[in-house]
Amino acid sequence: MTLRRLDLSAEIFHIKEPQKIPLVLSPDEAKRLLAMAGNLKVRVLLALSYGAGLRAGEVVRLKAGDIDSAQHVIRVVQAKARKDRHVMLSPETLDLLRQWWKVRPNRFDTGVPQEQRGLFPGHKPGKPMTTRHLSRLFHETADAAGIKKAVTLHALRHSFATHLLERGTDIRIIQALLETETYCPPTPVRGGGFTIHTILGAVRRCSLPSNTLTVALSWLSFPSPMGRSPAFPPG
Repeated sequence: MTLRRLDLSAEIFHIKEPQKIPLVLSPDEAKRLLAMAGNLKVRVLLALSYGAGLRAGEVVRLKAGDIDSAQHVIRVVQAKARKDRHVMLSPETLDLLRQWWKVRPNRFDTGVPQEQRGLFPGHKPGKPMTTRHLSRLFHETADAAGIKKAVTLHALRHSFATHLLERGTDIRIIQALLETETYCPPTPVRGGGFTIHTILGAVRRCSLPSNTLTVALSWLSFPSPMGRSPAFPPG
């Protein structure tokens, strides 16, 4: 504010914030992290964070109705900037989700339609687990995997984008999957007008190194998005 003293505007300087390169995990570190997940719940949470490039809040808020097993996609509803988007869902992750659905806490399910039930319920009715809890689980697993980098849970999202880019995936595809320009330079038409099937097809052709998720949740070999698959959640 210059308090109507226009002569003061020349004395105002804008301080630029430093731009830092985000830390990312190597493919081997990502493999070790997923392999060291302490239980099924942690394995599913980390697989969704890395294998689909989801933010922590997007992971914990997922509901059964967001999982489209027929087209092998996850619908992210009203994410950052109140935007919806689709991300890939590998057969391995889908299989883990089915396993988790059978053992997830269901004490708050009474009266809630199946498609509205949260995949990761918290301690209060209608509330998901907290992102703080998810972050703590990530750090415990990273320590168990011997990862010394000062990485946070968000590093899995950075790693997802970086590993795809290193494998030659079109940057516009990555932008559409992440729905952000944070990790990717702006392009004339972000997302390129691609459909979800175009996006998934491109990622399928430009997969990560084959050993990255072989031990824990490889999402490298996508079936056709229109392929048939048992419905989720299982009956």
